[in-house]
Amino acid sequence: MGTGRLRNAPQTRADILDAARRRFGAEGYQRTTLRAVAGDVGVDPALIIRYFGSKQELFAEAAEFRVDIPDLSAVDADDVADALLSRFFAVWEQDTTFLALLRAAMTSESAAETMRQVFVTQVAPALAAVTPDHPAQRAGLLGAFVIGLATTRYVLGNPGVATLGHDELIRFARPVIRQLLFGPVSD
Repeated sequence: MGTGRLRNAPQTRADILDAARRRFGAEGYQRTTLRAVAGDVGVDPALIIRYFGSKQELFAEAAEFRVDIPDLSAVDADDVADALLSRFFAVWEQDTTFLALLRAAMTSESAAETMRQVFVTQVAPALAAVTPDHPAQRAGLLGAFVIGLATTRYVLGNPGVATLGHDELIRFARPVIRQLLFGPVSD
């Protein structure tokens, strides 16, 4: 009779997701293999297929994250950039899922769609409460700006951006965000 330890299915599933988040974050979608994730957890790769179906489905579940934009309706327009960037910093620096998704979105249409959905379902509705017009377009432009900022800071490591402290980066980004969200749109 085998002496292997008994596995708790929910815990094993959670362990696989944690390992997948670490791998996807460090290596990206393309280079992460189910065999490597399984090895990190000490399970057979077939178990990952059993729980998640495929690498793409594992990634989709591992890449789920919440931005949790605060209610901006009572925030003064001059303070919206600070509120947004504080929240984005928390996601960028504390949620390894975001970094994995950001890296994977460059090469995986599935990851790019997941990232788009985060902005469409979480960010755009919060911005619609404060923008004077064109909320979808303004949210899209804000998304382009903050994704570019995150990529430059955390993926490319551009020293001009990566070495800035939070307050300093907010000072530089504040006028850009203010213009994107509240500035006039020329004809």
